[in-house]
Amino acid sequence: MGITSMLDARIWSKGQVIGVVCCEHLATQRQWTLEEESFIGSITDFVRLVIESDNRKIAEEALRQSEMQLKQQTQQLELALFELQRTQTQMLQSEKMSSLGQLVAGVAHEINNPVNFIYGNIAPAHDYIQDLLNLINLYQEYYPYPVPVIQSQIAAIDLDFLIADLLKLLSSMKIGAERIRQIVLSLRNFSRLDEAEYKAVDIHEGIDSTLLILENRLKRKPNCLGIEIVKEYGNLPLIECYAGQLNQVFMNILTNAIDALEERDEQHTQQQIRQFPSVIQIRTEIINHNQIAIKISDNGLGIPEKIKQRIFDPFFTTKPIGKGTGMGMSISYQIVTKNHYGTLECISSPYQGTTFVIIIPLKQQQFAN
Repeated sequence: MGITSMLDARIWSKGQVIGVVCCEHLATQRQWTLEEESFIGSITDFVRLVIESDNRKIAEEALRQSEMQLKQQTQQLELALFELQRTQTQMLQSEKMSSLGQLVAGVAHEINNPVNFIYGNIAPAHDYIQDLLNLINLYQEYYPYPVPVIQSQIAAIDLDFLIADLLKLLSSMKIGAERIRQIVLSLRNFSRLDEAEYKAVDIHEGIDSTLLILENRLKRKPNCLGIEIVKEYGNLPLIECYAGQLNQVFMNILTNAIDALEERDEQHTQQQIRQFPSVIQIRTEIINHNQIAIKISDNGLGIPEKIKQRIFDPFFTTKPIGKGTGMGMSISYQIVTKNHYGTLECISSPYQGTTFVIIIPLKQQQFAN
């Protein structure tokens, strides 16, 4: 090649030789000067810096990619864990409600038989007693002066009061038995939590059953004026749904409304409460050819925007420890949106009350298929 002289310098990086810079001279012999050797050394340093800089950029980019992947994986794991916890809690809640439904249905069945026996015999008992009272009246009419022993017994038992009160007693027994029958029917309607198929049901029956179960919290008490229920039921057809699940939604929303109204009343005097009584309004209506709306409103303190944004989040609650699990509204949201292909919306602002709007289809089969 005609090379007569060569000056080379190794390129070192991190204790290793990664290359060589060569300077060649042709034709005659050449003696390399110190300046030339220094210049070659500077070139090797420059090449080393360029290579290390490129390697560093590659390494930094790889590190950034790894960090992004790790962050995405962490987020995915956190989301998966959150979904697992939510699903587990919903499964436990569903299992509890299913067991509760079976228990309630069993108790309702056991109560129903003796109550029907009592209720069915009240009318004949009333007729028999009325016949006996008529017979006593005949005796008093035709034998107005009985013997002293009978007169003494009449005075002892206070016969006039007994006759007047006996019919009232029978009437009270009939009202009580009818009340128990209504409660049993409501329990049976409410406990339909294990039905695995859509069924066409009367939504109003489910709402009324839920209200009857909650009546103890709604009625007037010595230190509480009670909560007024205003029903504005539309002319709804039978709705295809999981009746027991929707009853659970009604229960959760109405319970929260009662809690809100009780909190409001605690901050007001009896006079203020009489002037502005606690009210829960329930309205149902058909909004189009295939959807109905159920609106449950209260005139409580309302919900701040920050809380309203999280009201359907699992485990979120503003109630004291032991009073709320934070799952009621989350499960209600899942029941309406996932199981019934509907929507559940909360409309509220501070001191303006709260309205929950449930919109579900009339028929579910078209979505299920």
